[in-house]
Amino acid sequence: MRPRVMVILVAAALLTCAGVRAADDATPSPTPSSPAAAKEPPAATPAPPAAQAAPKEPAKESSKEPSPPPSVTVIGARDAHGILGRDVRSSANEDMGRIVDVIVDRDGKVRAAVIDFGGFLGVGSRKIVVDWNALRFAGVSSKSDSITLDLNKQQVSAAPEYKEDTPLIVLGAAGNLHPWDYEH
Repeated sequence: MRPRVMVILVAAALLTCAGVRAADDATPSPTPSSPAAAKEPPAATPAPPAAQAAPKEPAKESSKEPSPPPSVTVIGARDAHGILGRDVRSSANEDMGRIVDVIVDRDGKVRAAVIDFGGFLGVGSRKIVVDWNALRFAGVSSKSDSITLDLNKQQVSAAPEYKEDTPLIVLGAAGNLHPWDYEH
């Protein structure tokens, strides 16, 4: 008989805890229960927690409006592709490395791409930053296609190395680099 009573008490405690958790999620500030209520054994069929505790500020609850649904845009599979890890080639078909990161400004506007340039199998390579406007995505229709950079290998070789948390030196195609204001 005792194991059956224990099972019933554990089940009632679990139902009460689940009800309290649901009430915590439903109301921002539930009223604390009295110490006497905590000492009483739980009823066999507990009342819903929302009926037990009234919210402290009903005016705020009724003035809340549901969030509007998010906007949805559908982009065709042929019209958009990820670029991280993509090979970059010059217009003369020279291997320029691969894109490993994208740099955005505080407004979220894409400003530059970080390219892992040079080396062999990651040995001896260095990261450089190129202006976003120097990249061409016209011939990119599948994951295996490369992105074209409007710079040659000699120009990219002369670029300073990118180091995180330092001011960026962005390499751009002639006439395409736009000033980028930043605070020190």
